Amino acid sequence: MGKTQEIGEELKSVLSGKTIDALLPPLVFVLVNAIFSLEVAVIAALALALSLAVLRILRKQSWYYALGGFLGVGLAAGLALLTQNASSYFLPAIIGSALLSLAALVSIFIGKPLAAWLSHLTRGWPLDWFWRWDVKPAYQEVTWLWALLIAGRLVVQVLLFQRGDATTLGWANFVLGWPVTIGVLVLSYVYGIWRLRKLGGPGVHEFREGKDPPWEGQTRGF
Repeated sequence: MGKTQEIGEELKSVLSGKTIDALLPPLVFVLVNAIFSLEVAVIAALALALSLAVLRILRKQSWYYALGGFLGVGLAAGLALLTQNASSYFLPAIIGSALLSLAALVSIFIGKPLAAWLSHLTRGWPLDWFWRWDVKPAYQEVTWLWALLIAGRLVVQVLLFQRGDATTLGWANFVLGWPVTIGVLVLSYVYGIWRLRKLGGPGVHEFREGKDPPWEGQTRGF
């Protein structure tokens, strides 16, 4: 299997086509607010979020995810209406960036990197493998990359929010959201696999089977 195909399949397993729920409502909100009014923009974003939630339920996908997406848009829209400020729609995203940045930094300093936790939750690999001295540094370094990205995004979000420019904030939130995140995930995967091989630890399957060195190492998945 080629590296490009491998990365594509890994991204698909992580994203699972669910990014549309996060991408479309904010974009619709920004566009409708620029053309019409705040109230119409709120209605349009909520209607789209509700439609996406119903579509997921009809497709027998997780209703927890569908409900979560709708409630997230509802909270953002409610803040915008309450403050009568379109920029407030993006307050939950700003707060989320701050909390995620803090979580990444705390996880690094306590020696339990966030990248390892997320990989464990999405893949179900044993936690003991992630904390090995010949595995953990790769996840520690990738978490530093994430922390820097999130901190940079937070700075941009706060500066634009203070300016009160909802349209620019919306587009910045879009560009610095999933498009940049996908790029960072690709970089994290490529670097992570390379770093694990350099560290020389066992692959997950070798760890589970209790194999002795020399190990083949991790060849797929990070």
